[in-house]
Amino acid sequence: MAYREDNYERAVIDLFQSSLGYSYVYGPNVSRDYHSPFYSDELEMGIRRLNPHLPENAIEEALRKIKNIEGDDLVRRNKTFTYYLQNGMTISYFQNGKQRYELVYLVDYENLEKNSFILANQWSFIEYSSKRPDLVVFLNGIPIVVFELKSPSREETNVDEAYLQLRNYMNEIPTFFVYNAFCVLSDMTTTTAGTITAGLDRFMEWKSKDGEYENHMYGQFDTFFEGIFKKERLLDILKNFICFSGDTKIMSAYHQYFAVNKAIESTKTAAKTDGKGGVFWHTQGSGKSLSMVFYAHLLQDALSSPTIVVLTDRNDLDNQLFEQFAKCSDFLRQSPEQAQSREHLKTLLAGRKANGIIFSTAQKFEEGLEVLSERRNIVVMTDEAHRSQFIDQRADKWGRLHKSMGLVIRESLPNATYIGFTGTPISTKDRSTVEVFGNYIDIYDMTQAVRDGATRPVFYESRVVNLKLDPDILKLIDAEYEIMAMNAEPYVIEKSKQKLSRMENILGAPETIDTLCKDIIKHYEENRQYELTGKAMIVAYNRAIAMKIYKRILELRPNWDEKIALVMTQNNDDPEEWREIIGNKRHRDELANVFKDNNSPLKIAIVVDMWLTGFDLPSLATMYIYKPMRGHTLMQAIARVNRVYEDKEGGLIVDYVGIANALKEAMNDYTKRDQDNYGEMDVAKVALPKFIEKLEVCRDLLYGYDYSAFLSDDASDLTRAKTISGAANFLSEIKGSKMLVIDDNWEEFSKVAEFPEPYGEDKTLKEHFIKEAFLLKRALSLCRSLLTPEQRLEAAFFEAVRTMLTRIGGGPKKLSLKEVNKRINEILKEAVNTSSVINLFSELDTGLSIFSEKFLADIARMKEKNIAVELLKQLLNEQVKVYKRTNLVKSEKFSEMLNRTMKTYLNGMISNEEVIKELIRMANEIKQAQTEGNKLGLTDEELAFYDAITEPAAIKDFYTNEELVQLTRELTESLRKSRTIDWQKKASARAGMRRRVKKLLKKYKYPPEGMEEAVKVVIQQCELWADT
Repeated sequence: MAYREDNYERAVIDLFQSSLGYSYVYGPNVSRDYHSPFYSDELEMGIRRLNPHLPENAIEEALRKIKNIEGDDLVRRNKTFTYYLQNGMTISYFQNGKQRYELVYLVDYENLEKNSFILANQWSFIEYSSKRPDLVVFLNGIPIVVFELKSPSREETNVDEAYLQLRNYMNEIPTFFVYNAFCVLSDMTTTTAGTITAGLDRFMEWKSKDGEYENHMYGQFDTFFEGIFKKERLLDILKNFICFSGDTKIMSAYHQYFAVNKAIESTKTAAKTDGKGGVFWHTQGSGKSLSMVFYAHLLQDALSSPTIVVLTDRNDLDNQLFEQFAKCSDFLRQSPEQAQSREHLKTLLAGRKANGIIFSTAQKFEEGLEVLSERRNIVVMTDEAHRSQFIDQRADKWGRLHKSMGLVIRESLPNATYIGFTGTPISTKDRSTVEVFGNYIDIYDMTQAVRDGATRPVFYESRVVNLKLDPDILKLIDAEYEIMAMNAEPYVIEKSKQKLSRMENILGAPETIDTLCKDIIKHYEENRQYELTGKAMIVAYNRAIAMKIYKRILELRPNWDEKIALVMTQNNDDPEEWREIIGNKRHRDELANVFKDNNSPLKIAIVVDMWLTGFDLPSLATMYIYKPMRGHTLMQAIARVNRVYEDKEGGLIVDYVGIANALKEAMNDYTKRDQDNYGEMDVAKVALPKFIEKLEVCRDLLYGYDYSAFLSDDASDLTRAKTISGAANFLSEIKGSKMLVIDDNWEEFSKVAEFPEPYGEDKTLKEHFIKEAFLLKRALSLCRSLLTPEQRLEAAFFEAVRTMLTRIGGGPKKLSLKEVNKRINEILKEAVNTSSVINLFSELDTGLSIFSEKFLADIARMKEKNIAVELLKQLLNEQVKVYKRTNLVKSEKFSEMLNRTMKTYLNGMISNEEVIKELIRMANEIKQAQTEGNKLGLTDEELAFYDAITEPAAIKDFYTNEELVQLTRELTESLRKSRTIDWQKKASARAGMRRRVKKLLKKYKYPPEGMEEAVKVVIQQCELWADT
């Protein structure tokens, strides 16, 4: 007996009841309004219980407000609800003739026992259609968490399918998700959580119950559920670890949750003792900036509203971090401010006794020596704590003392508490960081981040040899590394200038720049321009060399003027011609926005220092390095390419200055397992062997099929196309015996093969090939430049076959276009009983006989599933076109349904069988829609207006159906009488019609309060009607 989805569902219910103490209800047994998303009895009892002082009319107003959250779309409405959930909801009501205002709480975060926690299954909700999520957690009657489960036994279903189902729910029953905190996807093997705005790649596992990061056992669904849904923790997450960053809703990952709570406890202790809050090390790309936001939010209650000073050591990093905090200002309950100078910083600190989030660069502290504030309730959050923070003072050659920046900061805020945040480890040689901040609070290393899917690994490719630099130049580069190994104090830098000027002359020599640029172009065009979105960075040695690289590349590729940009700040002594290229701050901000747009033509950014810290572009996959870097500076720079994006295998660092040893040295400060797992980043030693391994596997899987014609140098495109098609059929048909591949339009291909059947019935040869060819593709993305032309061509063949297998996924027989058309015509003839092919959805054929049960059953039984999909798509699309001429609401609804379904299918997320089932369901829904007018006694014309008037569905809660039907008929009749041929030509005629419509709607007191947008839909339907 199979262990099905319902078995798993019952297991989760049992876990919530026995281990977590939740109450349980079976949805169909609850008497309720299926058009309401709430567990209404619990909601009303909850508001009364949590707000016992409120009079009856205030309770009624609170219920009305929570049930009618306004907003243009789901995300904005959810954003409003999230604020209510975390902070309470302000209502107004009258008592004894006076208007009063009260804050109504939806949750009691301090008294756990005052809240009700209920898990429900099979809880149906009706909006645009009826949907029934697998499980719902109700907190005080509010559906805050939705679960979508998949069978642990069915190999063809997994969390990917669960995600698509959730997205479908959000379109069909959006009001249910207005009150959603987060969603859960689980097939027992993988269990993840994410918000309504999260893509599938941002749904994350929760791997710990207690803050330890070492649970790597598979199928640990109980760790996930007990880690998140313990009542105290769930409330903590809801209040303190879910926020909106702009319009993106973010839920803390488990490593952020535990680390921030540890940091809060460490800060509380430090504020009472030595002021050393500790060091928070979470590897680059794992969400450190958002961890700082969560920390700042939680700190408000933990330390009774302290003033927070956020320190960075670069203007661009200061701006980036400030923007992140500003996007979360609602969550932080205050807007951050940026200090423009030391004097401004002093004013911002002096003007308050508590609260405030102030951003400043460390350099502003050097503008004076007086104490800025002696208050103790100041917490200084230092980003990248190991830079510029050491405490020291030294005498120059004239005996004058120079204080380090870290010492100046401590003397300016002598009683503050200091906490350091870093994406790279503290160097074993650097004791000053520990002396300033204290020991590590929490470590989330590179290994754990990659395992959790929070980041991607980084790989290294050396192309130093391509520059043909002589040994003396390489020694100069080594000398720069040695200088960087010392403290970068001004006197050290001055000491090195003379030595380094020679290297600058050599690295910036015209012949060297020419060789570099030609090699970068060659490498990019042949290997990286089609990798993901083609985004790449070039890191130049200094500003002058960056300009030379920019100009030379444009000389070599004049048509790249929109493809490449130079990003650096202006200096006062810059040549005039530079200024036009560099631009001002506004220009740089615009460049950042354009570069972050994955669809923009700007693909390559040349940088020196800017964008090497804090700049986040997940699709960035390539970095060309022409600048010696070391330690944390190097690791922070290369982390620009470690962000998660779609099926990104990893980031690639292309080295032109010999950073290999610096990489290995930097890894010495990482954890032991980081050194073991990522100490070797060279693609020649990591990705290339993996590529060769998978290449051999793909060859073995195609044993018996001769694809040498594809690999021939003189092969035509037609020959290669036939070879790809033949391979796809070979892998689809072979079952351990003979097979024959025939193409009716092309020449006959006969291939006879014997193949053992080692995979069993559950795993077909085709499925194994798809999997292995995909792994081959991922390895290829990193080591393409190291391959021979023959290897690249063979890999291209395997990828083409994999893509074809993924797309067709249907039966064994390969059909020509002629046969496809013939088969479709036969089905159409049978369906409509006619001897010729007709437009089934012409205006004369409104009976929609195409949607007969027999016809749909015939489509479902077709062996050629890909043909069935195409047929259904075309027929449904024709019906959508008809609606676009007559019914605005239904056209938008069915058009969205069709586009969403086909996009999911074309992206390979659902199979042919699944998309056919979905399209047939849609066909039946369209068929049912045709009968709606008959049930209401309305014509098709009137039904279109009825649909507009009742959009959104919540309108029906305010009027009886008789009132809506009466309004519909009067509106239709009024428009018929006032229709004029001038409507399409004269703006005055259109305005007059709109006035009449609004006057009639006002007569019926339409729309209800808070639903003003509904009028727009009615007007748009009227315009559509008048234009036909």
